[in-house]
This record gives sequence, structure tokens and C-alpha cells, in this order.
Amino acid sequence: MSLSVGIVGLPNVGKSTLFNALTRSKQADAQNYPFCTIDPNVGVVEVPDERIEKLSAVSKSKKTIPTVVEFVDIAGLVQGASQGEGLGNQFLSHIREVDAIAQVVRSFSDSNVIHVQNRVNPKEDAEIINVELALADLQTVGKRLENAKKMAKGSAAKDAQKQIELMERVYNYLQEGKAARDTLYSEDEMDVIKDLHLITMKPVLYVLNIDEIGNNETAKLDDESPQIQISAKLEAELAELSEGEAKEYLRSAGIEETGLDKLIKESYKLLDLVTYFTSGEPETRAWTVKRDTKAPEAAGVIHTDFVKGFVKADVVNWKDFVECGGWVGVKEKGQLRLEGKEYVVRDGDVCYFHIA
Repeated sequence: MSLSVGIVGLPNVGKSTLFNALTRSKQADAQNYPFCTIDPNVGVVEVPDERIEKLSAVSKSKKTIPTVVEFVDIAGLVQGASQGEGLGNQFLSHIREVDAIAQVVRSFSDSNVIHVQNRVNPKEDAEIINVELALADLQTVGKRLENAKKMAKGSAAKDAQKQIELMERVYNYLQEGKAARDTLYSEDEMDVIKDLHLITMKPVLYVLNIDEIGNNETAKLDDESPQIQISAKLEAELAELSEGEAKEYLRSAGIEETGLDKLIKESYKLLDLVTYFTSGEPETRAWTVKRDTKAPEAAGVIHTDFVKGFVKADVVNWKDFVECGGWVGVKEKGQLRLEGKEYVVRDGDVCYFHIA
């Protein structure tokens, strides 16, 4: 599975600048006026992972294929977007397609960059976007509620009544400007909710766009929300440099990791994803699965037929694989484990699946 992250926020908070920097592209217009992004821009980025290069070197692989993240830059939303203000609902629909939302809020100070609310307040920015997303979902739930009430008059009355109760509960919750993900659902209710593709069911990571230089230690949204600090301006400057130059720049500035590294790492944590590897002479490749995925389903990411045909898996931790010099050394030194259908794949596993 590949991960897709939608980048949202008010106009002129640095969304498109960040998108261009992360994807090392200039396809997203980043002008100093609202609505300069008309269509969503999509960029695919390789996930930085030092493990895959080490595995590939040991296996003398002809190909090295990292896993990827798809970033979608969605036009700036404004207050009233759910009612068609600004560029409205046409862009809200793009958010429904992504796995997670990175909401960019402005925390940098620059009098030359217009703010649509004429002030810099990250918390208020986030509240405006969250309310608009809740209102967009309110419309979706409202339509489903109407349909359920019509069904309640026919032969499917019993099932319709359950759906009415669920829709009314979610509708009331959204009316308060809250996210649908913040309430609990039974397994049966989750099946119904998933079918609605609600925006506020998606996990959100807040990205505080901070000043390139200065005291950013106090830049914070709250004490609970998943959030990271990134200077979109600094990331844009790094994107203009070669990989070696960028590493040297970061080292001299005392910065441990790029904004891309931070964003991907936190997105994986947000979605509870892990990476396992396959490695041999033909290729070394990274694969992404949900945490707690069992071996047959993990094999199914490679090919769907592998789920039914799964027999067993040779498994070793990536560090042991490297230290032992590959599969032959792993077997000789007794580090190889044979795992069955109930084995839960861990982050950093190197796997060879036996398929019937």
C-alpha cells in the first residue's frame, strides 16, 4: 500500500511552498494571493530510509525500490468553503481521496505575505478549517439521514432505524463543529461510517509553518494534537541544493532531519504503519502495511494471490540480515526464523514468503 497525504490550510499559509519543497517540484503555484492553486497538485516522493540501501548493498541487488508517499496540494480553504465560498466544495472532494490530512497553519511572521484573516493565529486558523470540514461532512451525513428515513417506511425498516440512530448521533456531533473520528463506533457502525468517506474521520497532523530563523520554541497549537514544526521557506531552499549540499547545510545549522523526514515519520505514526523488506539479487524493496498485519496479508501487498497461497515465511530483522551478510549468513548463524500464518509482521523485518 502507498500512503497519500492531503495538504490543506487557509490561503497563503505556505501550503504550496511546502508542497513544492517536499516534492522538489515547481508545479504548484505559490503566489501571494488567495486561490492561486486551482487544481490539486500531486507529487510522489520516495520515503527516506537508510535501511533499504544497506540491505541492497548486502544483497548486491540490481534494483532498489523504496516505498513512496503521495502528497496532494489542495487549494486554500476559507471560512464558508462548505457553503461554496472561495473555491468551495470542489476542493473538499479531493480531500476525501487521501489517507491522512496535513493541515498547514501559519506561525511565521512576514508582513509581505497577506493573511486572509489579517492576523497570525495558528489555533484560529486550525479552527476555521476544522469547522469547514465538519460542515462538509454534515451535508454528507444529512443526505444519508434523509435516505434512511425514506427506507424506514419500506421493508428494510429495521436496518434503516439503526442507520437513522447512527446518522442522527453523528449529525449532532458534527453540528457542534467536532470531528467524526472523535466519537466511538461499534464494528457494524464502522462499516456504515467507512462507506460515507467522511473527511473528519481521517487522521490529522498539524504542520506549523515557522520562521526560518528566530525563536520558534513557543510555536505550538495545543498540548494534545499531533503536530510538527516545519519552515516551508527553509525546505524550499534545501530543495534547490544537491543531496550532499543539503545534508551539509542541515549539519552546519544543527538541524537533525528535514521537514520531509519529519512529515513522513509522523504520518506513518498517525496511520499506524510499518515497513518490511524483501531483499535478494534481483531487487531490494520496501513494503508498507498497517501495524499488526499478519504474514499472509503482508504477502498480499506484493501480490493478492499470495494471501491464499501463503505457506510460511523466512523472517529476520534487517540489522541481523546486514550483519550476517544476507540470507546465507543468516541461516549459518541461526538468525533465521520460520513463521506461519499467525505471525504479525514487524517494522524492519526482512521476509521471504513461501507460496504454494
